[in-house]
Amino acid sequence: MKLKIECLFVLALFMFVVACNGQHKPVDQKDAKINTDIKEEDTFSMLKGQDQKINQVVRTIFQDSKGSMWFGTERGAYKLVGDSLIYLSDILCEYGKRVTIKAITEDREGRIWIGHTGGLSCIQGDQVKNYYTSDGLISDDVWHIAADQSGKIWIGTIEGLCVFDGSTFTNFDLPKGERDFSLGVSSAEMVHQIFEDSSGRLWFSTNAGLFSYTADSLIHVSKTMNINTTFVNEVFEASDASIYVSTKDGLYHLKAGKAENITEGKLEKGKGIGSIAEDGAGRIWFVSNQHFLYTYYQGEIIEFEKSEENKGPVVFKIYKDQDQRLWFVGFGGAYRMEDGNFVHVSKHGPW
Repeated sequence: MKLKIECLFVLALFMFVVACNGQHKPVDQKDAKINTDIKEEDTFSMLKGQDQKINQVVRTIFQDSKGSMWFGTERGAYKLVGDSLIYLSDILCEYGKRVTIKAITEDREGRIWIGHTGGLSCIQGDQVKNYYTSDGLISDDVWHIAADQSGKIWIGTIEGLCVFDGSTFTNFDLPKGERDFSLGVSSAEMVHQIFEDSSGRLWFSTNAGLFSYTADSLIHVSKTMNINTTFVNEVFEASDASIYVSTKDGLYHLKAGKAENITEGKLEKGKGIGSIAEDGAGRIWFVSNQHFLYTYYQGEIIEFEKSEENKGPVVFKIYKDQDQRLWFVGFGGAYRMEDGNFVHVSKHGPW
């Protein structure tokens, strides 16, 4: 009898959640206030004894100028407020559905911009404003965003690149590339990353290669510096101002007008190099073939030895916070590196 009552309770709760999830209306999604109530995504976790992961898939992480941490997951965005992780329920697609967060950044005014599978969202204080193709966005499938020094927001999508000046979205033409059939989602117009270096130069990582943009001049860096692949994932600027580029062909180091593939003949090729970061000691960390971690320091590449007890997530992004701590987020949740060990960071920390 007790089991029957519990089953009926779970069934009733499920029907309530489904009903609530279907009540979103497109007209309500443009502007909203941040809502910090418990949402339906947590309901089943409570019934299961509560899964402690921030999310099974954490795609990105960002720390703003005030020190607040933001996490982008396959079920939406979270912000760390004090020691409490707040779910931002008003970041939604135009039809009121939840989205996968792919990029988070901050502009010079302190506004937080979030790119996701349903468009673009801007957070200022407790206000959320959502932008969609109906507002002029080139595509609602946003893969990366960057705020430049002039205040413009650059948006890289599966259908190309555009720039937002605060009132108008303007498409920015880039050469078309090819699809990468080794990945589940790809297109000839895909922009994987937009990066502004310390000199104000913009870098665009695409399926047509690497491009730089400054003083209204677009340069096809892959051609001028002989990067031997069109599939470019990410650009990273080290503390010495040198540039590293992750590609399907390997990890390139750009210096003195040349691009050197520092992993050529040293690492097995496959899905290529992913995220890049630098630790407090000046070592460059990078992901290879989605599963393997390496460091590069003073010309030497060393694999980070994982074990069953110390393997962390399948890494989508490596990130260094303001306390010089390295974070590793991806499939399996969020982790921080401490004394060579992966420390799992759940919804309750440790922060």
